[in-house]
Amino acid sequence: MPTLQFKGKNIIWNHHLSIPYHTLNEVEHLHFQPEKANGNLIIEGDNLLALKSLLPQYAGRVKCIYIYPPYNTGNEGWVYNDNVNNPMFKEWLGREVGKDDLTRHDKWLCMMVPRLKLLRELLAEDGAIFISIDDNELKDLLQIMDEIFGEKNFRNIAIIRRGIKSVQAQFETVDRLNYGCEYVAIYTKDEDFKFTKFEIELENGKDGSWNNHWRGTDRPSMRYEVFGITPETGQWRWGKGRSLVAIDNYNQLLDELNKKPKTITQEEIDNWYKKYISENGDDIDLLRLSLNGKPEHYIAPSESKLASTHWNDLKPSGSSQVKAIFGKKVFDNPKSIDLVKRVIQFIEGNKKDSIVLDSFSGSGTTAHAVMDLNKEDGGNRKCILIQMSESTATEPDKNICKDITRERVKRAIEKYGYDSGFQYFKVGIPIDAETLLSGNLPTFNQFAEYVYYLCTGESPKNKSAINEESCFVGEHSNFVIYLVYKQNFDELTRMALNLSLAENITAKHPKKKIIVYTPACFLEEDYMKEKNIDFVGIPYNLFHRLGV
Repeated sequence: MPTLQFKGKNIIWNHHLSIPYHTLNEVEHLHFQPEKANGNLIIEGDNLLALKSLLPQYAGRVKCIYIYPPYNTGNEGWVYNDNVNNPMFKEWLGREVGKDDLTRHDKWLCMMVPRLKLLRELLAEDGAIFISIDDNELKDLLQIMDEIFGEKNFRNIAIIRRGIKSVQAQFETVDRLNYGCEYVAIYTKDEDFKFTKFEIELENGKDGSWNNHWRGTDRPSMRYEVFGITPETGQWRWGKGRSLVAIDNYNQLLDELNKKPKTITQEEIDNWYKKYISENGDDIDLLRLSLNGKPEHYIAPSESKLASTHWNDLKPSGSSQVKAIFGKKVFDNPKSIDLVKRVIQFIEGNKKDSIVLDSFSGSGTTAHAVMDLNKEDGGNRKCILIQMSESTATEPDKNICKDITRERVKRAIEKYGYDSGFQYFKVGIPIDAETLLSGNLPTFNQFAEYVYYLCTGESPKNKSAINEESCFVGEHSNFVIYLVYKQNFDELTRMALNLSLAENITAKHPKKKIIVYTPACFLEEDYMKEKNIDFVGIPYNLFHRLGV
């Protein structure tokens, strides 16, 4: 498979592995109707840190990811902010990426790669990621997605209409024609995953029609007499039995309506068909001889059509939707809730309980779309939004997440009567040796969830079972996990796995392997081996993967 080369690739490719997990700290006064949150989260902070910090709870659980990253037009004012320990990246840090920057495509790719890798880890096996993009970075995005998600997991590129102002703006700065459209790149996690049939509702519906019953493929077994006609080449579309039943069905229609083939109208046929379906529930075939003497079968009327990759029916109405909530323009080029609703419906099929993630949440469109869908069909979808404050030295009080993302979701709930709410979090302290030794400690539950993930690669199945008093974290397969820990540095320095605690733990789990995360261990190696206990020292051995 061809691979894309760009500046910094060899440094950034595994950068996500070096990112420490961080706590996600509740900001209670910024919650809104938390009793109705039902898993809806708004997270303020760097999305790279937030994505890594979501892994212990959400790895492999997110059904739908929709992101709208910077298009890298050179006019967006985005800044490279990943603090990578390398001279070139240090030089990039904090600088706006403009149109004349010869490395702007390299910087964009270096920004996207670690985030895409973490998004893939969060994605469920039957999930999909949808990425809004335009032709500035489309080709680079597809190549890097092929490398990260796999070529066989590329599914489609959907085409959507662009706002007329966006189209006109392109002609002011480029010397080539613009397509007047944008794209949604679609990838799955599992190449064997199959999308369910997805139809788009037609504005005016489609009348029934008739189609030639003969087809050019040549199967002699499908050549038989119908209306006195036996084809010499080609074949009929259906087997003989089905065709004969369909002829009888059409004759039944004529009898019930007391009509002749020459006098019956298409509207009468469609109305009879709809009545039959509503009364019987099952579909029905119809086959007739046309007035010009050719067998033809009935194509039923439809209120929808099978979705294609051309989503031109979606209007670029994001700006007007946001303005309807704020009363003025507060965000550049927000996406329409109709686009996000479509990608959610496209991936989830008949399920209505998906976890939906947007790590470039901007104006909060994704949460608005999720709540709107839940109201429409009674669904139980959950939404996770991640957004930076985007404060700067010149605008220290700027906070996109609090003042636009959160406010849009809150106002949408109030304006449209959504039975919903959310909890608000900020990315907190890193969970690493340096931070722990400094005395800046996470809560027991925060630490326990990370320990469980580090040990198993999964999120805890039963978080309510985590117990600080007994040091219990959770069970997994044939082993159990314990954490000897307090959110108090002085106490923590005196804590250890001793004989009393070990006997208490082994009595509860006599046949299972026991893994204990603890600052120290006062037990003999032979005893540990006999009781099938593994000791993991914190903080120094915290991130050592056990062979369990």
